[in-house]
This record gives sequence, structure tokens and C-alpha cells, in this order.
Amino acid sequence: MFTGLVTAVGRIESAVAADSGLDLTIAVAWSDLQLGESVAVDGACLTVKGLGDGWFAVHVITTSLARTSFANYTAGRRVNLERALAVGDRLGGHLVQGHVDGIGTIVATRHEGDAWLVDVAVPPQVAEVSIPLGSITVDGVSLTVNAIPGPGLIQLSVIPFTLGHTTLGERRAGDAVHVEGDTVGKYVRQFTAAHRAAPEA
Repeated sequence: MFTGLVTAVGRIESAVAADSGLDLTIAVAWSDLQLGESVAVDGACLTVKGLGDGWFAVHVITTSLARTSFANYTAGRRVNLERALAVGDRLGGHLVQGHVDGIGTIVATRHEGDAWLVDVAVPPQVAEVSIPLGSITVDGVSLTVNAIPGPGLIQLSVIPFTLGHTTLGERRAGDAVHVEGDTVGKYVRQFTAAHRAAPEA
């Protein structure tokens, strides 16, 4: 479990196809990682399978490749990183599982005052659990839905601190991003699915 508060920005050192999946080696200035530890890489929960001085390695399995854009990652790309939440930690963002629901696409970006407004086209399963002022995770960053400009479209308002401490300021129109819908919204959708599908009497 994560909170969507990015604690470091790492850099892809290598991305190599392996065992029908993908091996990623990521450089980051962490000194106390453990083998088997969970780390959210651009919002996807991955397991540390190797580590050394200033780097760690993870394997992205086939099913994760299918719902993310990791297949397009290359050496030099910067990635948002977050270590798993420890019991007793402050929950500064929102409940994030690290289970990417799909790929969104940046449609437009612009400054409005001191905010960076970002419009993201999201998959239907994310759009249907998103509400104004609700939560969404984009490339591992906990964000608030500023508005819903149209069907399947989410507007984010990103503060300067977040722009300076994540990779979101590097994203431009046409870029792909990992999106995870609000966990509470997904459970509500599931619990009410049968009622919504039932014909009216």
C-alpha cells in the first residue's frame, strides 16, 4: 500500500527484455532497500529483486506490461518512486494500491496563475470512479481531480512543489501516463453494480 507521495525521482539505467517480461535497473540514492521490498515505480507496485550501491532492479511481468507503458521505457528516463507505507506513517496523499488501471494520455497542459493545469484522457474504468475533488494517481503521484471537462477527461491542478519533486512537469500533450482510479470509488462501483444493472420494476 502506498500514499502517492513521491519520495524520490530515480533514473532508468537499463531496460532489458527477460522471461517474456522486462527487467529494469533503476538508479536512486537509497541506502537501506531490502530484497523483496515493494516499490512503486511510476505508480506500479514492483518487487526489488536485486540491489547495489545506488541502484535496485525489478522485473515487470507480462500482465503488468499489458496495462502500463513500461515497454517503452529506455535508459535515461526519470521515474517517480515511493516505498511502501509503514504502519503508523502519516497518510498524506490517499490510499494507493500501486495497481495501475491503465494508460492515460496527456491532452493539454497550461499555466493558470501558480497552478499547472493538465487534462488527461483516461480509460473508462478510471473515468467512472472519478469525481470532482476526488483522488486519482498519475504516474504514482496522488492528485486531486480539479474538474471533469468532458467524458473520459480528467483535469488536474498541480502545485509548484509537486512539479519540482516529480516528473509531472516533464509531461506534455501526447505523453502516456499510468493512472490508478480511487480505491474507494472502485469498491463502491463493484458493490452497486448489481443494483445498477437490475431492470426497473
